[in-house]
Amino acid sequence: MDSEMATAPQRGLTVDDERPTIATATRRAVERSGGWTGVAIASAPTVAFVIANAVAGLTWAFIALAGAASVAFGVRLVRRESLRVALIGLVVAAGCALVAALTGEARGFFLVPTLLPAGWVLAFLGSVLVGRPLTGVALNRLARGPRNWRRHPALRRVYNVTSLIAAGICFVNFVLGGVLYLTDQLAAMAAMDVAVMPVPFVLAAFTVAAARRAIRRSAAATPTPRS
Repeated sequence: MDSEMATAPQRGLTVDDERPTIATATRRAVERSGGWTGVAIASAPTVAFVIANAVAGLTWAFIALAGAASVAFGVRLVRRESLRVALIGLVVAAGCALVAALTGEARGFFLVPTLLPAGWVLAFLGSVLVGRPLTGVALNRLARGPRNWRRHPALRRVYNVTSLIAAGICFVNFVLGGVLYLTDQLAAMAAMDVAVMPVPFVLAAFTVAAARRAIRRSAAATPTPRS
């Protein structure tokens, strides 16, 4: 019964027969991001930049970054990942390198990643305030929720809570990143960048699992019309 669906006609909620678990959702979310190998590939340019800077200085750090970013791009293509994702990786590395070159400091490489979470904090909080939580906008389709999910209190509550959690995570990321940047802790900033890479996927997995459980509970609570 791989494709069978249970439907609640009065609420317009569809539910998978398979009960979702956070562990399964997390595994699938990481797989969609390219797996742990994908995380390693994404972090390679940053790690190469920091190591080369520590060993030989900023000039060699740029050379190592260019080499690692090119290799990461090639590996992504070999792995048949999306060309758009591979190009984004190159653009991000180039942008961070440009900021480092303009500031003349190796820590400039981390300036944009340090400031970006502040923007996400405002985006997540603002989305909740206007009644369109970002986790719902981004993940409702993946959770197989109805198009009018904002009219379903249980689903809206899930997306509001997970959007607030995301805002909290971004705030902590911004504060810690800012402290490390101001104290010029390059190795710690690189470690932090690598450590937080799986976090969005885990949060997305948690959101999808929680949303599907909310859909299941709502469907179970809806009385089936008698024929």
